[in-house]
Amino acid sequence: MKTPFFLILIFLNAEFTSAQKFDSLALTPPMGWNSWNHFGCNVNEQLIRETAEAMVSSGMKDAGYVYVNIDDCWHGDRDSLGFIHPNSERFPSGMKALADYIHSLGLKIGIYSDAGWKTCAGYPGSRGHEYQDALQYAAWGIDYLKYDWCNTDGLEAVGAYLTMRNALYEAGRPIVFSLCEWGNDQPWEWGDTIGHLWRISGDIDVCFDCKVDHGTWSSWGVLQIIDMHDGIRQYVGPDHWNDYDMMEVGNGMSTNEDRAHFSMWCMLASPLIAGNDLRKMTPETLEILTKKEVIAVNQDPLGISTFKYDAIGKTDVWIKPMSNNEWAVCFLNRSTEPVEFIFPWKENPFNDKLSNRSADFITEEFSIKNLWTNKTEGTTKEPMEIKIPGHDVLLLELSRK
Repeated sequence: MKTPFFLILIFLNAEFTSAQKFDSLALTPPMGWNSWNHFGCNVNEQLIRETAEAMVSSGMKDAGYVYVNIDDCWHGDRDSLGFIHPNSERFPSGMKALADYIHSLGLKIGIYSDAGWKTCAGYPGSRGHEYQDALQYAAWGIDYLKYDWCNTDGLEAVGAYLTMRNALYEAGRPIVFSLCEWGNDQPWEWGDTIGHLWRISGDIDVCFDCKVDHGTWSSWGVLQIIDMHDGIRQYVGPDHWNDYDMMEVGNGMSTNEDRAHFSMWCMLASPLIAGNDLRKMTPETLEILTKKEVIAVNQDPLGISTFKYDAIGKTDVWIKPMSNNEWAVCFLNRSTEPVEFIFPWKENPFNDKLSNRSADFITEEFSIKNLWTNKTEGTTKEPMEIKIPGHDVLLLELSRK
């Protein structure tokens, strides 16, 4: 069988083009939704359409969520030329029609593949078909690719992800590239020229403080993922983000835990990819996911991640430099019991060497705003009385007076 002429042109062009990642697609952490956490392999065209509609009608689009991402199990077979097609029973209209519909709502569509022979669920992976798959995604109108790391025996991570990066670039359509390598090969050290975000851990689970053993691998609670890698905040910035995994807000944890989970993902400058059923959200879940003052911490244009400033008993103190000489401060209660203590601002000056930012509360005074209640709570001139329920947070914004 002869090679189609348009493919010959693509490969010839690759000889003369210096491939790279598409720049400026993720100047702030991407916001959207992914099917895996709640639905697993139970994905189909109707679910994706209804989810996109719910993203608009619920107000999530207005809050900044834009990507509707289909995870594993959408795949059908490859044709005689090796091009992948969606499962015709689950996606009878095809991916192009689905993408067109999502785009008509003012949203963007994401898809999933794997660097190995098979995906994690056993469907066709992209190994050996990287350029074909990139061409297919471009033809469909895909905007975001999550690229997993199952069944990759013998592959070297940097090379495998570089191959798909180059394929996406040669295909010509700007696509956000999400490296789902689980942090095994320290992707934060090499991912910034390859992708727009990279996973720093294995999969999250619907728990705040746990490790779930699956035999050959484990999934992790919110606290475990937060604690997993110290000292990687320097790799974060516009167009390159540490990805702490898709969120479990609305999937079964308590409201306190969901609020703490969301707050810390915002402090960490992690992508905000919801993982719940958007069609059936409680008012509490919707309020958390769309809280604009908290989202603003995540979307701050400086793109600086938080760091752990101190620990007071079982309460962590996290601080994040923000634009306009502001600071975000998150008191995270790791205990199941409520905590109370006094925090003397004047005895706790902030100094962040990474951003070259500091705050001396003796010579400077900041107003304090509670970002979850939208209430002003005095200034840093006086010590602050802290009260936090179990597995919850107090999230503050400090603004110079």
